[in-house]
Amino acid sequence: MNDIIPEQIIDFHVHLFPDSLFKAIWDFFAQQYHWQILYKYYTPQCIDYLRSKQVSHIVYSNYAHKVGVAELLNQWNIETLDRNSNLFCFAAFHPEDENCLPMAERMLSHPRIIGFKLQHLVQDFYPTDERLFPLYEMIIEQNKRILFHVGNGPAANDYVGFKNFLPLMKRYPDLPATVAHLGGYEFEPFFDLLGDHDNLMMDTTFCFFKDADISVPLSSDYLENNKDRLLYGSDFPNLTAPRHQEIEGLKALGLSKSFYRKLFRDNGKRLLDQHCPGC
Repeated sequence: MNDIIPEQIIDFHVHLFPDSLFKAIWDFFAQQYHWQILYKYYTPQCIDYLRSKQVSHIVYSNYAHKVGVAELLNQWNIETLDRNSNLFCFAAFHPEDENCLPMAERMLSHPRIIGFKLQHLVQDFYPTDERLFPLYEMIIEQNKRILFHVGNGPAANDYVGFKNFLPLMKRYPDLPATVAHLGGYEFEPFFDLLGDHDNLMMDTTFCFFKDADISVPLSSDYLENNKDRLLYGSDFPNLTAPRHQEIEGLKALGLSKSFYRKLFRDNGKRLLDQHCPGC
C-alpha cells in the first residue's frame, strides 16, 4: 500500500448477508436515504475483493432487522465461516426471539464468532433494554464482544445516541464493546468514555471519506492520543464512495506510523487474539 499502511490489514467492520437480504438492504437504502451503493457485491465477491486489497482478516457483521430472522441468519453465518479462513463474525441477535439466549450460547461456542452486532437504528430497542442484560453478562463471562451501532449519524432515531449508551456503560463498565463510526456525530462524548472503560473500542467506519456524511471534527492529537483504542473498518460493501477514499483520508491526516500500524492491524489482531484465541 505504502510505507505507513501495513502490507496486511485487518478490516473490523464489513457487512456480509445472504444474497436476498443484501438486495433488500440496498433497495431500502435507495428508497429511504437515496443512497446508491457503489459495490453491489454478494458475499463471495466481497471476500475476494477484500483479499485482493491485502485484507488478511475480515471481521464482518449482520443483524436481525425483525423477529424470527436471527436463527436462519446465524445458520448462514456458521456455514460462511466454515467455508472461509481468516473470517470472523459479529452474529445476529434479537431479544424478542423466543430462543434468543440458547441460540446466543450456541453461537458463541464457534471459535470465530467474536460476539454480536446490535443495530439500534434498525432494530428499534435501547442499549439498556433489560432483555439484553443476560446477553451482556454472557458476553462478559465468555470473553466476547458487542458491536454497537448506537451513534446518531448519518441517521438517527429514539434508540441511538450517547444519552442512551452512557447508562449502559454505568451498569456494565467492563463490557467488551466496540462503538461503530466513532460514535458519530457525538464524537467527543464517546471518546471521553475511553478513559474510564478499558474494554471499550471504536471503529473508524465511514468517518474519513472526502465529503462524508459523517466527518470527524477532532484534532490529530485527539486521534493520536487514543490510537490504542481505534479499529479500521470499511463498511464494505455498503459504500456510496470508493473504498480507497477513506484510506486516503486517513493517510492525509499525517499521523504517526505507529498510529497507522495500530489502527490497520495491531489493535485488531489484539482483539482477535483475545476473543478468538488460537484462530
